[in-house]
Amino acid sequence: MLIDTPTAAHLSQVISQVAAPAFLLGAVAAFVSLLIGRMNRVVDRLQALHATADDDRSGTHPDIPHLRRRAVLLNKAIVLATVSAIVTSLLVILAFVCTFFRFQHEYGVALLFVVALSFFTLSLVDLVREARLSLHDLSHHKPNP
Repeated sequence: MLIDTPTAAHLSQVISQVAAPAFLLGAVAAFVSLLIGRMNRVVDRLQALHATADDDRSGTHPDIPHLRRRAVLLNKAIVLATVSAIVTSLLVILAFVCTFFRFQHEYGVALLFVVALSFFTLSLVDLVREARLSLHDLSHHKPNP
């Protein structure tokens, strides 16, 4: 069975249709970079507190459970954003494969786009939760007047 190759006009149309998912992919990549930066700061702080707690022999520092909770939220946000990027990549691949084989792809692509945005939104929610915890850290450590 010979496959009828798509025309340049048809491929151009698919490229314009996947422009929004491509922008989403770029945004998710930048977002994951931001999340990893925040995670690195939390992990560095945890390591410093563990070292201090080990030196004092007084047990664990009271901020360690709080920082662990932040790390868990950031890790969850990174996983959700990465899943969003994977689904978005699959969406772009599906659009081109369906064009090549001349399958209808509109419903599948729309569904994958909604799924990708849902994962991205959940990741943003976890970032907001982590940011609220980090602000709690700041208010918890106010200098006494």
